[in-house]
Amino acid sequence: MYDVVALGELLIDFSTKAVDAAGYPTMAASPGGAPSNFLAALNAYGAKTALIGKVGEDAFGRLLLATLTEAGIDTRGIVRDPEVFTTLAFVTVDEHGERSFSFARKPGADTQLRWEEVDKALIDQANVFHFGGLSLTDEPARATTQQAVAYAAERGKLITYDPNLRKPLWRSEEEAREQLLWGVQQADVVKISDEEVAFLWGCSPDEGAERLLNECGVALAMVTLGAAGCLLKTKKACFRAPCPPVHPVDTCGAGDIFGGSAVARLLELQKAPSDLTEQDLAYIGRFALTSASLSTEHTGGIPSIQNRDVILERMELL
Repeated sequence: MYDVVALGELLIDFSTKAVDAAGYPTMAASPGGAPSNFLAALNAYGAKTALIGKVGEDAFGRLLLATLTEAGIDTRGIVRDPEVFTTLAFVTVDEHGERSFSFARKPGADTQLRWEEVDKALIDQANVFHFGGLSLTDEPARATTQQAVAYAAERGKLITYDPNLRKPLWRSEEEAREQLLWGVQQADVVKISDEEVAFLWGCSPDEGAERLLNECGVALAMVTLGAAGCLLKTKKACFRAPCPPVHPVDTCGAGDIFGGSAVARLLELQKAPSDLTEQDLAYIGRFALTSASLSTEHTGGIPSIQNRDVILERMELL
């Protein structure tokens, strides 16, 4: 059995390390992809996980598979396709550690996953099924994701979702909004940023959380607020806290790490999301905030995930 099985992108992030006089960056490659970062955090904090996806039969694809194996993530559900190239993301970071993205994904391997390639046995063996918004940008991955979500829901799996909005990957904002809203309507637990709330509904994080709970059927809404921390809310309880003080150098993957860390604590509680108390939400939120915040003091996504003991020690000092 698996605690969490995710479907989605596995890619290479190229991050700027230096810029020459003409403005051209020197970049370093690191493993990436929101579901991959999410699962790596879960594995780091004691969960058993697997990823369903597709990479190219190329050097980057082989590197990514090796990285996931080292992180403890089962890779049997990842297809290696010689006809498409592993997706690449080029990440530039400003002086505050905030990111902007450019993608080599026309098509990227992650967009070409077909339903007949999905290892359904992995979903059958999972307690939780996770997916993200990037799987909905292009066919055939969009239809595959929709079928996988339906398959998991029919079998009573807890569904978790992260919109993970990347505007350059969508043909229009209208299409992005339609597909991302479909995603939140399928999920029991949603991790969403304040920027994504504003994009979907043009409202505040508090109003967005209420919409998720009362209009979309979500049981647990987790809204990340950047440096302001997070808001966790169910119909019965609420938790809000600021981020612990850190010195960020790279925020890449921090939201994914927050999500994976939060779900790891949710699994520890062994409660339905709708039954969580305020104390439970604090147990989840404080750990996820600290984990995500500490990750920003390091570069990359998966490589920035910190040991549980480091996180707990920092929490004791707060």
